[in-house]
Amino acid sequence: MDFSGRHFPTDLMLQTIRWYLRYSLSYRWVQEYAPQLEAEHCKRRKSCGTSWRMDETYIKIKGEWVYLYRAVDTGGDTVDFLLTKKRDKKAALRFFRKTIRLNGMPGKVTIDKSRSNTAALEQLNKEQKKAGQPKVEIRQIKYLNNLIEQDHRGIKRRTKPMLGFQSFKTARRALKGVELCHSIRKGQYDKTQSANDWDYFHSLAV
Repeated sequence: MDFSGRHFPTDLMLQTIRWYLRYSLSYRWVQEYAPQLEAEHCKRRKSCGTSWRMDETYIKIKGEWVYLYRAVDTGGDTVDFLLTKKRDKKAALRFFRKTIRLNGMPGKVTIDKSRSNTAALEQLNKEQKKAGQPKVEIRQIKYLNNLIEQDHRGIKRRTKPMLGFQSFKTARRALKGVELCHSIRKGQYDKTQSANDWDYFHSLAV
């Protein structure tokens, strides 16, 4: 057999072929356990920086495009993500509130020229001012957002072969697993906190 020119190690390819041919692998496992694994990862994840690059990309569900909001810090580490059916101020605000709840308030956020993203951040700044808290610096510098646009590619490489999801619920659950593996490959985990099942999954995901 000639495995030259392939992007994966031969032993991994052979193991995957064997599993596929030998066992009735179930997508339900992904649906059930990916969210649980992602939740465990959140407990062990390293803290992110306070300067974010935020953007949204597209995911197809039942032939229709929906929006995956994502943010990374200046080191390229994933800050958070959120799948939404619409791309508007309300969706962007939901993303920022969720992300801030898990990671704290950023010092600055770099975005594109999207009016909805700008409006969401301006709304947050109004609330910050009312509470007597520092505002978030909003930057709209295109070349600085290349980092998040490049990071989208790691997610798109996994979702593209899936040929679209069949429901919003299954897409959201599967994307939790895709984002989880993407974060693990970046080294976004605390090795001092261990659990047997988690350690084994991590060794497979790297």
